[in-house]
Amino acid sequence: MTADTGSTRTYGGRPVADRRADRRRRFVDAAIEVFGTSGYAGSSVTALCREAGLSRRQFYEEFPDRESLLLAAYDEAQAQARTAVGAALAGAGTDDVPTLARVAMTAFMQSLGTDRRRAAIVFVEIVGVSPRVEEHRLAGRETWTDFFGSALRDYAGRPAGDAVEDSYRAIGFVGALTAVVHRWSTDGPARPDVDEIVDLLAQILLAFIRI
Repeated sequence: MTADTGSTRTYGGRPVADRRADRRRRFVDAAIEVFGTSGYAGSSVTALCREAGLSRRQFYEEFPDRESLLLAAYDEAQAQARTAVGAALAGAGTDDVPTLARVAMTAFMQSLGTDRRRAAIVFVEIVGVSPRVEEHRLAGRETWTDFFGSALRDYAGRPAGDAVEDSYRAIGFVGALTAVVHRWSTDGPARPDVDEIVDLLAQILLAFIRI
């Protein structure tokens, strides 16, 4: 049963907007599981619907295709990692740069690096899908570049320097970060402990800061 008050439509006693948000949430969760374990190329709308417990009609009401859902899952994983790093830096209560570097890398690994499914989507499954997806991936890299540049100024007290030089330094760090976490997330049982990776990433970050 539906009702429309002019501003809030309801269905079965729940606002339609809430039901759609819940449905979208279930599809994104399904994408993280399916794309992150079976791979994007080996997935299907049917598998995603099965994982979400929803119908194909409901899928296409939320997303025009699998590619759009892949981008939604990718964006969420990236956004959550940035939120985690930002919150950790804000709550660190120090301006000691080495400490801040380790705090940031710990948060990043806890949010993204230690979840093999999310790491697979961000570092593997997103690559080379289509020109549209590749453009989106590169834009995401630039977002991280801007994020780290701002973090250095806000939390480490680094003065604004040459914009071009700083952007290349940040791009270099993001590339190193991506390579290390990708390698670690796909490595076997003999891989280093996560604390060792955090230490390594913090050292790399400090090297790019040039303190």
